[in-house]
Amino acid sequence: MTRLYLAQPLASGSIIALPEDALRHVVQVLRMEAGESLTVFNGEGGEYTATLATASRKGATLAIGAHDPVSREAPLAITIAQCVSKGDRMDYALQKSTELGACAFVPVLSSRGVVKLDGERWEKKVEHWRGVVVGAAEQSGRTRVPVVALPISLDTLLAKQHQGLKLILAPGSTTALSALPSTEAMTALIGPEGGFSPQELELADRHGWKRLALGPRILRTETAPVALLAVLHTLHGDFAALP
Repeated sequence: MTRLYLAQPLASGSIIALPEDALRHVVQVLRMEAGESLTVFNGEGGEYTATLATASRKGATLAIGAHDPVSREAPLAITIAQCVSKGDRMDYALQKSTELGACAFVPVLSSRGVVKLDGERWEKKVEHWRGVVVGAAEQSGRTRVPVVALPISLDTLLAKQHQGLKLILAPGSTTALSALPSTEAMTALIGPEGGFSPQELELADRHGWKRLALGPRILRTETAPVALLAVLHTLHGDFAALP
């Protein structure tokens, strides 16, 4: 069953016109025709059955059916603060972390980061990342879409107030995941390709961030959030509740 995110109010019994990007995906990419069924959600909780009432390259309408209050969101509210990486590494980190239940993302600019853009290009990059997250939410069955914030400097992130635990992944740390206190919320900071500088780690220490290592090996920047989320959900989240 095709799932489609629509950033607009939805109500059972209503008829809505598909916005341009959804129209292109449904009619031109998926080649769906009038009468076919799909599932839609708007990130406000649950999802709706829907039927494609009319469909052409010029426009399409959806008949919104019954609402299902199902939730597939993780019990742990984990924000991934990801230092911006080049190429498709950032896309991979956002996509897989969305599938694994991350609730929000904060792109971070650090001293060893290699991506340098101006203001307008950053806006386009963030819009692209939000599209990646939406696609992952549609595919994975999520009923809410993680927020992707605007990029901020590492110094600003470290000094901000955050709900729950503040973790910074740092190879060589002696803190084990199993030693972390139980919590329903946390922010996990993932370094860039070149890692954090000693000065950045010291600044994190002063602001109360807890250093954490994921085993004896050094993980790539796009692998680290995936491994962290999988382990946290196994220890304390919805993976542990699976039969």
